[in-house]
Amino acid sequence: MKTPTSMKPILVLLAYLFITTTQAQTTPYPDSPLLDSLLHTSPALAKVLSHPATYQLQIIYTQINRDAHNVPHFTQHTYHLNPRQYFNPASLVKLPVALLTLEKIHTLPTSITKSTTMSTGTAWHCQTPIPFAALADSSRRATVGNYIKRMLLVSDNLAYNRLYEFLGQKQLNDRLQQLGYAGSRIVRRFAPCDTAANRHTNPIAFHTLAGDTVYKQPAQTNPRTPAPPLGAIFVGRAYQAGGRVIARPYEFTTANNLPLPDITALLQTALFPESVPAPQRPQLTPPDYAFLRQYLHLTPHGSQFSPYTSPKYFDAYKKYLYYGRRPEAQPQPGLRIFNIVGMSHGYLADVAYFADSLHQSEFLLSAVLYVNQNGVLNDGTYEYDTIGEPFLAQLGQLFYQYEARRPRPFAPNLALFFQPDPKP
Repeated sequence: MKTPTSMKPILVLLAYLFITTTQAQTTPYPDSPLLDSLLHTSPALAKVLSHPATYQLQIIYTQINRDAHNVPHFTQHTYHLNPRQYFNPASLVKLPVALLTLEKIHTLPTSITKSTTMSTGTAWHCQTPIPFAALADSSRRATVGNYIKRMLLVSDNLAYNRLYEFLGQKQLNDRLQQLGYAGSRIVRRFAPCDTAANRHTNPIAFHTLAGDTVYKQPAQTNPRTPAPPLGAIFVGRAYQAGGRVIARPYEFTTANNLPLPDITALLQTALFPESVPAPQRPQLTPPDYAFLRQYLHLTPHGSQFSPYTSPKYFDAYKKYLYYGRRPEAQPQPGLRIFNIVGMSHGYLADVAYFADSLHQSEFLLSAVLYVNQNGVLNDGTYEYDTIGEPFLAQLGQLFYQYEARRPRPFAPNLALFFQPDPKP
């Protein structure tokens, strides 16, 4: 017997409720008593903490203690952490793409570096070209290095698309699996491309400054999109499309997926590679890691990168934890934050390493929450600036203050994270 058309939205909603309820019940990480206690000392966090289902909050706080040889040891504390609870990672996926892009450069002819000019062609629908251009301003050239800078400094989506295409969907996801990130899946550009178009990636070429082609990478096709690690995913009660509201949950089944433990581990890999077993980290060089450290902590203006001198790119542009993305926020003396953020569809995330030279302290802090009170996606009505960003700012400040007075067996030598930054 066929299901009446009028019943279909109800059945989709019931399926959504079953899926999200099942996910919420599967919580392999117990809450840390220390983390739970600390969180409840701050009245500023109470609104979100008192409504865990509404805000879907997940937190990982990692203490770092150095031994007598300055070797870091990591202890994780978690709060409501559930890798089976979907959240849209948005721009968090830019960190694994940056890592794997730097690794792939080393597989090309030695004449090609992250500073080699690159061009992008087209071979399928929903692809856009970037022709070769020998620009006088080196910071505006199409290079792997500049694309990574753009991703890490201001979370540039077009730069991400170019590197997603350079890696290819299959190679990108195969490598994530090889490194042990079984629950992660990166299968989309930040563009309105369908699932088939995202399997097809553009032809790429590298050139000398005179325009001679030194390497060509043909267009690539992934025969099959990797299976969604969480099954069917529906969020919200409705979504907006084409100027009207569709009264059913929004589907994320074919979207990117990057659980909070995975992106936290990837940031630790980028900053503390020797703390990760060799088979679980990409094959990068010391200059690669220095490059990542530099652009994970720099602010748009502090980078002196010419595309970002505009007031639009204020220094707290992507430092949600601690500064809350306030244009007027002033830098905390002695504090460097190395981080990657995500903001999309009501989800707000920041994954960060704090290095504090003033108090000789350091820690990792990762958090994601959902701020969409009306339950409608794609309507542009989210509580980022009224709830999400203030919460993350207060959260980062709470742990900064706690770590500033936490006793340690040995004071950390943080010189690696406070080296002068070379000019771009």
